Amino acid sequence: MYDIVFISYNEPDADENYTVLKHRFPLAKRVNGVTGIHQAHIAAARKSMTKMFWVVDADAVIVNNFNFDHQVSEWDMDVVHVWRSLNPVVDLSYGYGGVKLLPKQLVLQMDTSSIDMTMNISNKFKAMDTVSNITAFNTDPFSTWRSAFRECCKLTAINNDESLSRLRTWCELNDNAPYGFYAYMGAVAGRAYGEKNASDKEALAKINDFTWLEDLWLAEKSQISP
Repeated sequence: MYDIVFISYNEPDADENYTVLKHRFPLAKRVNGVTGIHQAHIAAARKSMTKMFWVVDADAVIVNNFNFDHQVSEWDMDVVHVWRSLNPVVDLSYGYGGVKLLPKQLVLQMDTSSIDMTMNISNKFKAMDTVSNITAFNTDPFSTWRSAFRECCKLTAINNDESLSRLRTWCELNDNAPYGFYAYMGAVAGRAYGEKNASDKEALAKINDFTWLEDLWLAEKSQISP
């Protein structure tokens, strides 16, 4: 078994989701309140005692048939594994918000300025077909907007057929989902920010700074009125 580390940063349902995770997997550990996506994952790597470790996001609701029992061969110990998640707002199921299995040493050594942390830990990446969780990011206006903004900025930066197809889906309004309007607004804003700063690595890296995102949200939310 590899260590399971739950990473949280002021998400509304984090405590509840961690309690549920601990009930099923009592040895799960937690990193809470570390500023910066990269820094939080480095803290998780330091907490792990195994060569590979699982990462569960704070808004992840693990599905009943996912058991953290995947075993990695010796020659795959430098591969980033990402499982699928179900998105409750947009009709998509892919690696966004999914459970990850990461190589500890490469996480400790990763480039902390990269826009997409998961894709920059290693040059070896494996997308797993199994669904690991529901990524329940739509718990309040800010969390929903922030999640959509970050993901759609990254999809814009990737700029291939698959990412652009997902981006179009994110940017469609779903009024039937809780906080669906805020997901739509965050998606549109993230796409615009990604397009505007496509060649500015420093500007794109700001999407991993939650303090900066909150300031941006506060500046823009007066214009957001569903």
